[in-house]
Amino acid sequence: MTNNRVTEAFYGDLPDDLWDMKLPGTPRRTIRMIAGHTHNARCMWITMIGKGYHITAPRSVDRRRVTKTRLLGALAKSSERMVRLLDAGCDRGGILEIKVPWSNIPSDVVHFMTYIAAHEAHHRGQIILAARMLNHRLPPELTNGVWQWKRRAKEARGTRR
Repeated sequence: MTNNRVTEAFYGDLPDDLWDMKLPGTPRRTIRMIAGHTHNARCMWITMIGKGYHITAPRSVDRRRVTKTRLLGALAKSSERMVRLLDAGCDRGGILEIKVPWSNIPSDVVHFMTYIAAHEAHHRGQIILAARMLNHRLPPELTNGVWQWKRRAKEARGTRR
């Protein structure tokens, strides 16, 4: 849940004018598309692994058109399903059945969660770097916010029902 709060806070606070900027070196990709990919990647993993635990993925988002509001709602749903998936693995001795031939992730819950967190951190860093390359320096509160895990953990605990 904390990783999700870091991701939500980052995408939620991104300046609106950055959302449709094209990535340097890959002009067919935008910041919006990277943000949408974060949710869609979670959905892919939930679909592939979750069926063995009766956990269904939420709907993917259209990476080319997703609004910030829609993305934040989608991230909340995919986070909830990821937590259910991780809980299912914990209930089975810390092991998830990852039956994906091309997957290079060990089947234990710790490695899987580490992979998910690293993937999302990679894209947050990618956006920070792209913004700098586009001469759009992000506010320090936003860039420093990706490291505020204690604060985000408290926020995540506050959002549980």
